[in-house]
Amino acid sequence: MISINNIRKEFGGELLFSGITFSLNKRERVGLAGKNGAGKTTLLRIIAGEITPDEGGIILSAGDRIGYLPQEMKLKTGRNVLEEALTAYSFLEEMNSKEKQLTQSLAHRTDYKSKSYSLLLTELEYIHQQLQFFQPEKLRGLAEQILIGLQFSREDFEKPLQTFSYGWQMRVELAKLLMVKPDLLLLDEPTNHLDIESIQWLEDFLTSYHGSLIIVSHDRTLLDNVTNRTIEISNARMYDYKVPYSRYVQLREERMKHQKAAFTNQQKQIREIERFIERFRYKATKARQVQSRIKRMEKMDKITVDESDKAAIHFSFPPAPHSGKISVEGEQIMKKYGNRLVFSPLSFQILRGEKVAFVGPNGQGKTTLAKIIAGQLDFEGELKLGHRVVTSFFAQNQKEVLDPEETVFETLNSVAVGDIRTRLKAILGAFLFQGEDIDKKVKVLSGGEKSRLSLAKLLLQPANLLILDEPTNHLDLLSKDILKNALLQYDGTLIIVSHDRDFLQGLTNRIFEFSNRTVKMHLGGIFDYLEKRKLVNLKALEAKASNEGRKQATVSENKERWEQKKASEKKKRKLQNSIRKAELTITRLEETISRLNERLADPEMHAEEIRSGEIYKEHDRLNRQLTAAFTEWEALQMQLEE
Repeated sequence: MISINNIRKEFGGELLFSGITFSLNKRERVGLAGKNGAGKTTLLRIIAGEITPDEGGIILSAGDRIGYLPQEMKLKTGRNVLEEALTAYSFLEEMNSKEKQLTQSLAHRTDYKSKSYSLLLTELEYIHQQLQFFQPEKLRGLAEQILIGLQFSREDFEKPLQTFSYGWQMRVELAKLLMVKPDLLLLDEPTNHLDIESIQWLEDFLTSYHGSLIIVSHDRTLLDNVTNRTIEISNARMYDYKVPYSRYVQLREERMKHQKAAFTNQQKQIREIERFIERFRYKATKARQVQSRIKRMEKMDKITVDESDKAAIHFSFPPAPHSGKISVEGEQIMKKYGNRLVFSPLSFQILRGEKVAFVGPNGQGKTTLAKIIAGQLDFEGELKLGHRVVTSFFAQNQKEVLDPEETVFETLNSVAVGDIRTRLKAILGAFLFQGEDIDKKVKVLSGGEKSRLSLAKLLLQPANLLILDEPTNHLDLLSKDILKNALLQYDGTLIIVSHDRDFLQGLTNRIFEFSNRTVKMHLGGIFDYLEKRKLVNLKALEAKASNEGRKQATVSENKERWEQKKASEKKKRKLQNSIRKAELTITRLEETISRLNERLADPEMHAEEIRSGEIYKEHDRLNRQLTAAFTEWEALQMQLEE
């Protein structure tokens, strides 16, 4: 469907990447990997046509459309939510106008066999196909369905878009992109402004999406569940893995291990050649051998080692001061903004050492309750902190808690006490603030830098109750892993607001679910909760979101049967696709084994391969793969029959 051919790009005389070449087939899902600054966003912008490469080009099939969602956008509009979403279809008005124009033009022509007449007919046929594809009479319904999936209520449709936060405005941009059904979706960190329910809805949508996808994301679970291929940009080169993200990480480590071994061997050869040249350079009897080795050195392809990104925060939380058995106790806690109830009266206890997650759609009160416990909001009811409980709060909006006029060093120095003042530069270094960075003012820091600085502040305030509101926003995967490990080792009480499923898994042992102005509690981890709530399928999410603030409507028996039939047909299509893939794999393996058998049948032509034994190892490996493919095919066939 799309070919990326030998793309090269430099910025300021420095090479970003070169030789980027790959093809993308229909319905392929690619995760774009690489450390920060490797060029992932730049490559997406080149494919989207926003940036011109220094070399190479992009080849698209005729009529294919590309949709691109950047990380950040400037959003200004006077329209309401639904009106803004429907602007995604503005191009259809141009198509309708063009259709009328072409129809009138053809009606007045009689040169039916001319090339120009044939071209007009082809263009008109393409417009007809597009109009049939988008089905204008169903566009409003599709727009509403996608907006509801992204957690907008029907009441929100008529509200001006400018009254929503930047995160919600970005959801409308994502909705517009999904509505036009491009053949290739380019998504750059699409989950940055989504809660768990919306992420799962997006995940389900992308899994069944008709087109292809290239995605940059720090959500490991999303990448594993959606993608089937990972392309890494490292040291200006590209590496292509036909596997999801987690498997790619394993294969990358193996690749780097082999690279290091090959690099060591090559360096050994180079040293031996250099010693020979140095020893016999001036001996006439060895001149030919010396020249031979010099040429060999010149022709040698130098092996480089791709180092993994080591630029990640590295820290552990200080020991939690001892406290009473109960960390927090709330009695009939309630919060209103004017006449709007955020959540109904809530009573709860959080014990010493518990790790609790606040989850649910945005706007349901997760951050509000976190701020109430942290002592930053007034409320109705009674809240008691346990004996000797000391809280430390990480706010989602860093602008609320960091002084923009202070420098990085001053931010820590203002809260540091005692001997720790002598270690401030070392602590900042662990959070990637080095050299001149420590003299930067907070107001010029990026979102990721502010997050790291706020985490560094937590270290200077020993606490036995940590309250973290979306701490992983703007952190890369490696830094998130390090933060998670530090929290696992933390011996105090933890309350965390997060939409990152992979980050929460194994970290918390109780869930507070915020929904429809109520808070329900669930024992277990995040995936236990999600399985119980059945939030992994589109229908449950749509029902949950569309009935927000209203009584749940009774599902009719006919609709229930229709839903069951739809789910069954979807499962059947997936099985049929898997069977076709398995059959293609079997055919490919059989052909490869057949070619290998031909080589084995001609020992003179392939004597060296046969002597090394590698060809037999390859033969065994392929046969094992073929057996596994047949086993998978049989299992899929049985499932389909059932």
